[in-house]
Amino acid sequence: MATIEEFKKIEIVVAQIKEVKEHPNADRLYLLQVDTGKDVRQVVAGIRKAYTPEQLIGRRVALVANLEPAVIRGETSNGMLLAASDENGLALLNFDKEIKVGSIVK
Repeated sequence: MATIEEFKKIEIVVAQIKEVKEHPNADRLYLLQVDTGKDVRQVVAGIRKAYTPEQLIGRRVALVANLEPAVIRGETSNGMLLAASDENGLALLNFDKEIKVGSIVK
């Protein structure tokens, strides 16, 4: 079990996807440029089978913003998108109202 203090260490923000490219070395990954309200950063995401680039550009998503950078198949990822999956596929977490980029998810 995680304590509330441990959970509070995770910074989840509303980010907007600005650009989508296919990862050159992986058929399930995209290279995303996301705006966090503070900066634009690259995130490597395994969502290529679930979404087209057109479905992603402009979308606001929940982003774990304070993860240590990770190199995934030769590309640096500076965050993680939150998603759920089941037997029907994968779905990004989204918002039911318009919310400002950079807002904190609590």
